[in-house]
Amino acid sequence: MLMRTDPFRELDRLTQQLLGSGTWSRPSAMPMDAYREGDEYVVAFDLPGVTPEAIDIDVERNMLTVKAERRPVAKADDVQVELSERPLGAFSRQIVLADTLDTEHIKADYDAGVLTLRIPIAERAKPRKISIGGESTPRQIRG
Repeated sequence: MLMRTDPFRELDRLTQQLLGSGTWSRPSAMPMDAYREGDEYVVAFDLPGVTPEAIDIDVERNMLTVKAERRPVAKADDVQVELSERPLGAFSRQIVLADTLDTEHIKADYDAGVLTLRIPIAERAKPRKISIGGESTPRQIRG
């Protein structure tokens, strides 16, 4: 059997083992993607193996905070773990949101281990036409 090794993956695994899992006082980071889709700003977080009840989403002013915790699965007494690479513990991510986003109407969905937040663009930030007012009759300049 051919085995391929990745030294950087092994280094990451060893670092994780030495530093331990994330705790609420020192959580690990969670990977995310952020993009604009039409009139919404979309942020997607990878949280595989986390139950929706273990996810906490908070917005204070323009600071979005997402916290999650992955706990170990209960195992029988006669189970011997051969390999454990999936990180356990607390995960957290904070994002400063622009003033142009409507934080009052954030929608959150969790499906297949991905937490997706949809944040609408505020009406005041959307492009709009401005009409020009003034006199309707032309004036002649004398000099």
